[in-house]
Amino acid sequence: MTPVWVAHTLPELWAALAAAPDAMVYAGGTDVLVKRRAGVLHPPALIQLGRIPELRGVAEQGDWLRLGAACTHRELLDNALVQALMPVLVQALQELGSPLIRNMGTLGGNLGTASPAGDTLPPLYVLDAEVEIFSRDARRRLPVREFITGPGLTALRPGEIIAWVWVRKPAGWNVQHFEKVGLRKALACSLVSLAALLQVDADGVVERAVLAWGSVGPTVVVCPAAERRLIGEKLTRPVLQDAAALARTAVSPIGDVRADADYRRTVAGNLLLRLAGA
Repeated sequence: MTPVWVAHTLPELWAALAAAPDAMVYAGGTDVLVKRRAGVLHPPALIQLGRIPELRGVAEQGDWLRLGAACTHRELLDNALVQALMPVLVQALQELGSPLIRNMGTLGGNLGTASPAGDTLPPLYVLDAEVEIFSRDARRRLPVREFITGPGLTALRPGEIIAWVWVRKPAGWNVQHFEKVGLRKALACSLVSLAALLQVDADGVVERAVLAWGSVGPTVVVCPAAERRLIGEKLTRPVLQDAAALARTAVSPIGDVRADADYRRTVAGNLLLRLAGA
C-alpha cells in the first residue's frame, strides 16, 4: 500500500519530503488519485498538503491579489475579490468539471497538472499571473508563461511546491471573456478554449487586447498578431475574421479521439467571433 502523509503545517511538509523525497504531493487529488487508481501513476508515497493554512485563502497586497495554491475552485468562485476583479477566471472556474470537482480541485493542482486543456490556464496567461514556489530553504517567483514548460511539465524542481499565485489587480480591462468548446455543455474536457481581456473606449474602439487559447498547442497559445489586429478597431465581424485567420495560423493543435486538428484550428478562430457580442 502506498504510504500517505497529511501535512498540516509547512514544517510537517518539509519533514515528510525529507523522509520520502520521491513522494508526490497533492491537494484535492482530483487528478492524481484518479490516475493512480487507473494505474497511470505509481507514486512511491503521497503527501497531502491541502490543509496547510499558508497555502490557502485570498489576500490583497497592494496592487496584487495573492491566491493560495490550495484554494479550491469553489472557494475562488465564492470570493468577492475574485468575482469583482477577475471575471475571466470566474467564467473559467464555472465551467470546470462538476460541483464535486470544484469543491475538491485546487488552483495549484490545475497549474501543476499543466494540461493543455486546463481551464484556469488561459485566464492566468492573459492576467499575467505569477507563480510563487516554496522549498524548505528558498522561495522564487515565475510568470505563469515560464512556469508551464510543456504538456504535463512545469519548472518545479525536486522538493518544491506551488504555494501562491499572484495576479496584479486588472486595471482598465472592461471586457473579460472566457469560453470553451467541449463535447457536451457540462463535465467536458476542453477541445478549445479562449480567454480574452480587452480595453474598449466609449466609442467601441479597442485600445488594448490580450488573448490566450487552450487545447490547441503543447502549452497555452498566444497570438500577438491577432491582438494587434484588434487594436484601434471596433469589434466588427470583418476585423474579427481577420484576427481569427491570424489565430488559426498561430495554433498547433493535435487530433485525438475527441476532435481532429482541423476542427480545433477552425474553432480557435471562430471563438474570436464571439467577442462581437462581448
